[in-house]
Amino acid sequence: MPSRRMLCLGAAGAGLLAGCAGAPGAAPAEAARAELAPAGALRAAINYGNPILASRGPDGQPRGVSVDLAREAGRRLGVPVELVTFTSAGQVVEAVRARKVDLAFVAIDPVRAADTEYTAPYVIIEGAYLVKAGSPLQRNEEVDRAGIRIAVGRGSAYDLYLTREIRQATLVRAPTSPAVTDLFLAQNLEVAAGVKQQLEADARRVGGVRLLPGRFMVIEQAMGVPKGRTAAQAWLSSFIEDMKASGFVAAALQRHGIEGAAVAPAARR
Repeated sequence: MPSRRMLCLGAAGAGLLAGCAGAPGAAPAEAARAELAPAGALRAAINYGNPILASRGPDGQPRGVSVDLAREAGRRLGVPVELVTFTSAGQVVEAVRARKVDLAFVAIDPVRAADTEYTAPYVIIEGAYLVKAGSPLQRNEEVDRAGIRIAVGRGSAYDLYLTREIRQATLVRAPTSPAVTDLFLAQNLEVAAGVKQQLEADARRVGGVRLLPGRFMVIEQAMGVPKGRTAAQAWLSSFIEDMKASGFVAAALQRHGIEGAAVAPAARR
């Protein structure tokens, strides 16, 4: 369930509405507006479980690249934006499925595609493994072995990926991605899996652990809307390409001090 709701009113004057009709331009803004704000406000899901996308600022309010993108989309469409915060990707996916939100920032995954219309990715991030300092494991390829238990956030992109790919190891699911390392330590598991930056921060916090070199997967973060809202998906697809090409995404990552995440390349036309 959402942990907090905040209403951020965007300008909605007639002049702005008229100006937004042609931007970003690949899909009619009027049809997109009807699907993105059916109740009058664009309800955007913000996931605190992924520090690349969002975090709680010093004032307690959400900040991050996903927040900036949601507000800019609302500004261009001339609709108010309601930020609905969650603590895990799994909660966001459920909210999209139940149509409790109109816009989400989630990793592209074939399982989620049953309920979500995606844009092309705007950010690419890495999934990594964390082990204890004295672990015999040295490479990502060594993790999938009998007797290895991997902590992973329930419903996260890593959970979905590892559920498909792991053959011998066992997955142990934490309620959220930020809780993975603590579960890994509390249950004396062999491996923790998650966002590389989250695990790096956890390693500094708890000590006595290390990340395996490299990555075990690449995560493509995209904007998503409930299935069937094709006008919204088309408008957002053009919007996100403009946000990448204009430098908006890169500037947001820099402004929020995000390292290790790359702006996704332009979508193939």
